[in-house]
Amino acid sequence: VQLQASGGGLVQAGGSLRLSCAASGSLFSINAVAWYRQAPGKQRELVARITSEGNTNYADSVKGRFTISRDNAKNTAYLQMNSLKPEDTAVYYCNAVNLYQVPYWGQGTLVTVSS
Repeated sequence: VQLQASGGGLVQAGGSLRLSCAASGSLFSINAVAWYRQAPGKQRELVARITSEGNTNYADSVKGRFTISRDNAKNTAYLQMNSLKPEDTAVYYCNAVNLYQVPYWGQGTLVTVSS
């Protein structure tokens, strides 16, 4: 499985961005898809996760502002980010886990929120 993340950029506080994670390869075994982020000097943290059944969970810091979704027909997952804050600045990584809990990672995409 190969993951390609895109959609990062520079945005002012209060603005919006949508990240995309396009998957290719052996997709039939993919279970959950998630977005993680890593800010400078901090550990990578889970932002949002969606299972194959469509169940979602979010970090408390993004609840109500971010929405994760997936389009199985397009083999793509999305992270809609609204009301962005400077503390959302980080490199965002797409992650997928197969039925055997083997993780796959995409390259990061940088999100910078200016105050």
